[in-house]
Formats: sequence, structure tokens, C-alpha cells
Amino acid sequence: MTTTESKNTKTKIHTVYKLKDGTRVPSVTTILGILAKPALIDWAWRCGCEGIDYKAVRDQAGDIGKLAHYLIMCHLKNQKPDTSEYSIQDINKAETCLIKYWDWEKETPIEPVIVEEALVSEKYGFGGTIDCLAKLNDELILIDHKTGKGIWPEMFYQLAAYRALLEEYGYYITSARILRIGKNENEGFEQRIMIDLSKQWQIFQYCLKIYRLQNGILT
Repeated sequence: MTTTESKNTKTKIHTVYKLKDGTRVPSVTTILGILAKPALIDWAWRCGCEGIDYKAVRDQAGDIGKLAHYLIMCHLKNQKPDTSEYSIQDINKAETCLIKYWDWEKETPIEPVIVEEALVSEKYGFGGTIDCLAKLNDELILIDHKTGKGIWPEMFYQLAAYRALLEEYGYYITSARILRIGKNENEGFEQRIMIDLSKQWQIFQYCLKIYRLQNGILT
């Protein structure tokens, strides 16, 4: 299999999603940004009590998470990663995530179908980037990689939206899972699987309606 080199930069801008007619549409994560995140607020408050700049911690964690996603993508696409813009500390933590991912993959031998691909829904008017759509035991499963401290309900709202995107492109999944990968040596991996995302899809659709109302988008 041919190996190619993949470039990743810390300054890469967010993906812009557009309909076929050129109309720009929001991303799944932007839409879900209207939701309150109590765990994040509590964490920021605790950082403040300890005299820690939560923004600096958040940004570093974001860099590590982004790099971990990139390393997993390169692994799945058989590409050689370029990590030249990152610090040794961030690279080491991201590589720890990759090792934990390999541990999971040994137990769950998947065959990638779509990896880090941006999709746009003409029907619903939003876009999103799929971490991984894969075959497992002749079934299609949707996988989203996380490197945070926990697995939260809104993560499955995101996957419900991705499922709708995939169906629009002719892919029908049997299950969706969040795979949370630890950044520290003493952490392993954690996964949560859902088959029925109908409730989560309804919640996402309400979020989409609220987002449109807030931004004056007529439907």
C-alpha cells in the first residue's frame, strides 16, 4: 500500500461548508454551540479558584486533541504525519492517544470506509466532518474520537446529525459510538455505543431551528 505524507497545522482554519449553490451553512458543532455546557463551566470555575488560566489549558488541550485526531487519521489512511509545528510535549501526549487507539483497534478490527471527510446536507442545510465510518462484522458503524475528560449526551446529538448526513449520501449505519482516548499514561480508552439515535436527532433538529432563528435564517 502506498504511503503519502499528510500536513497538519495548528493555524488551519475551520472547514467552511457550502451547499451546491454556494450558500454557506453552519457546522454541526456550531449549531450545538447554543447548548449550555455545565461541565465546562464548572471546570473553568475550578481553574480560576486554583489560579490557573483556563484558556491556556483549554487551548493546549485543543492542540493535543487536534493532533491526536490527525495521527489517527494518518494511521487509518496510511499516511505519514507531519508534526513539525507542534511541541515535543504535545506530540508525546498525542502519540499516547494514538497508542490507546491502537489498543482499541486490536479489540475492534475495523475496515475504514470514510475518514475525516466533510459532508454537507442539501436537505437540512448543515455540514459536518466524519471522523470515521467503518465496517465491522459486515455492518457499517460510525465512530467519533474524543480526547476530553468524559462522554457527554451532546456528543450523541452530534452523531445523530452525522448519521443524517451519511444517509443522505447513501450510507446507513447500524450503530454509532464515542471512543474516548486518554491523554495520560494511566488512562486507557472508553467507548459508548448507541443504536437508536432518534431522540438525539430530534434534539439536534430543535437546536438547528433555534440556531436559524437566532441568526435570522429563513427556511
